[in-house]
Amino acid sequence: MGRLNPDPVHSSREARTGRFKPWILEPPIVLRRVTARFFGKILKVDLIVTLNPLPRLPAFCRLPAQALRSLALCLWMSLVLAGVWLPAGSPAWAQQVATAPPQTPALAPAQAGPAASIYRKNAAGPAAPLVDQVAAPVADQAAQAERIVAATLAAMGRAESISARVRQRVRVDDRVLVGAGRYVQSGLGEDQRYRYESSMKSDTETFDLLEVCDGLFAWSYKRIGPQPPQLERLDVRRIRERLHQLKPADDVVASPYLGGVQRTLSLLRDWFRFTTVEPTTIDELPVWRIEGRWCGECLALLLPSHKEAAIKPGGITAAEMPDGMPWSVRLSIGKRDLFPFRIEWLAIPGRRPVANREPEPVAVLELYDVRLGEPVDAAAFVYRPAIEGLIDLTDTRVKHLTPMRP
Repeated sequence: MGRLNPDPVHSSREARTGRFKPWILEPPIVLRRVTARFFGKILKVDLIVTLNPLPRLPAFCRLPAQALRSLALCLWMSLVLAGVWLPAGSPAWAQQVATAPPQTPALAPAQAGPAASIYRKNAAGPAAPLVDQVAAPVADQAAQAERIVAATLAAMGRAESISARVRQRVRVDDRVLVGAGRYVQSGLGEDQRYRYESSMKSDTETFDLLEVCDGLFAWSYKRIGPQPPQLERLDVRRIRERLHQLKPADDVVASPYLGGVQRTLSLLRDWFRFTTVEPTTIDELPVWRIEGRWCGECLALLLPSHKEAAIKPGGITAAEMPDGMPWSVRLSIGKRDLFPFRIEWLAIPGRRPVANREPEPVAVLELYDVRLGEPVDAAAFVYRPAIEGLIDLTDTRVKHLTPMRP
């Protein structure tokens, strides 16, 4: 067997000079490894099925343990990462989504200057226009916050390449689960590819998520603790055709409708309304800190028993939210590149009823060591899973596909 390339995304000097072959050229190692690695999870299960109705999450009562329940939904929502959990007794959300986001460990101390930040390793990158922050009324702040989030999603779609490390932490009752992974993206328009991989661990179990778009299909692999793994896919061509029907344009980006970090931001824009924005820093990196709360209509669909409270002015208080479900979301977006370095979900944890107090982060997703515009190894987007047990969600996604809100 050949040696293992320690960094398969940014090829090592030895690989380029031919001293040994890159890891992706070792099929016996890559294609059948089932442990959590950056490349490749291949699973054999049962037969191929195609779902016509909308896929629905199992009810909370069907999942074995409270920790597993919260984690399963955590992985389901995003990066499905988008990290939103459903309370006991709520109906499943109407559309299949992609990854689970969580919180983050303490960060290493910053060195001098933003260029030394652990969040952005390349000091020069494709800079987006800066958005000026001024003291403004609440309505103006909300409009500005919405514009920054929308511009961030658009900037990610226009980036020639992105490579970032991922770290997560999620609080489940009195336990803290920590995860790590990687996100890479390359290409523009129809040539855009992405790969998001994350593995969260508890004391005894591992929760894995892998999302890959190779240009033809968008794959999603999930393994939630001891439950049987799940492999799903979307036909990218059919998704693009539907998007062109809904919004004819030459520059339609499909990734926000498929998976990865762009899918997470897209879902957050659909489900939350951003109301405040303020300048701050993370590790001496200037960022916009933007906060948002649930869209009342979306929350009413998730919590039919709280429908009246959800749609009333002011909405549901943090103490009224079911345990395990976030009340608000907080984004930390870089001023220079409009890159989402941190996503936090806030709530008041604990069994209900609970006293009303300031919400705290219960889940955090961080992207750091971010490299923009640098070459990315195309092998990152190669994924050839076994097709046994494959669930094709294309019909469902196409049927219920709607454009992102303006």
